[in-house]
Amino acid sequence: MAEQLLKVKDLTVRVEEKEILHGLNLTINKGETHVLMGPNGAGKSTLGNAIMGNPAYEVTGGSIVFKGEELLSKPVNERAKDGIFMSFQNPLEVPGISLMNFIRSAVEQKTGEKIRLFPFRKEIFKAMDVLQMDHSYAERDLNVGFSGGEKKKAEILQLLMLKPSLAILDETDSGLDVDAVRTVSKGVEEYQKDKDGALLIITHSTRILESLHVDATHVLVNGTIVEDGDGSLVDEINEHGFERFENA
Repeated sequence: MAEQLLKVKDLTVRVEEKEILHGLNLTINKGETHVLMGPNGAGKSTLGNAIMGNPAYEVTGGSIVFKGEELLSKPVNERAKDGIFMSFQNPLEVPGISLMNFIRSAVEQKTGEKIRLFPFRKEIFKAMDVLQMDHSYAERDLNVGFSGGEKKKAEILQLLMLKPSLAILDETDSGLDVDAVRTVSKGVEEYQKDKDGALLIITHSTRILESLHVDATHVLVNGTIVEDGDGSLVDEINEHGFERFENA
């Protein structure tokens, strides 16, 4: 029997007094890959931010249970330590700290253990090779001067090094060319090899999903999940778009 990892029940979320999500329900089991799709403005990113604990997103009803514990009372840093990771549409630049030191510090915070530099460098370079990243990026300030594609690769590099229990990828393929999407997808595939890790891929495109195994697909329209299905639902959306769901 599949082990439940995340259960979102009757979740209602508002941003600046406007209700965005209306009683949303979602269950993700350990090792599963779920895709959340929908037109722009449907509330996809709102769900990811609510799970992660972004204070700009006010939960006004419902619950979020992760590994059997209620998340709503926990701050962002505790949720990250518990094993939740979220990549962003527009990763921030952080001058003064290198990509390698940022990830090393994050791993130490998560594990509570000091990380030896030499084996860590070896591991991070191996992960960078999967993403076709030049090793010099490890010593550069986090995202400073990175292209859009390199910023997204840096996000997936963090995913591979942190090995979270749940990874939320928010529009990771946004703004990427075909080759960059393919490379990022390889990194996600690498993460999928860990059968304990679960994915929630938030997207309105299907390019990043082409080579990934998808267990469940959810269509979000106007703050409500209007359809659930398996990976074949992605193919239907790719062919016909969201018109059927928006007009339901």
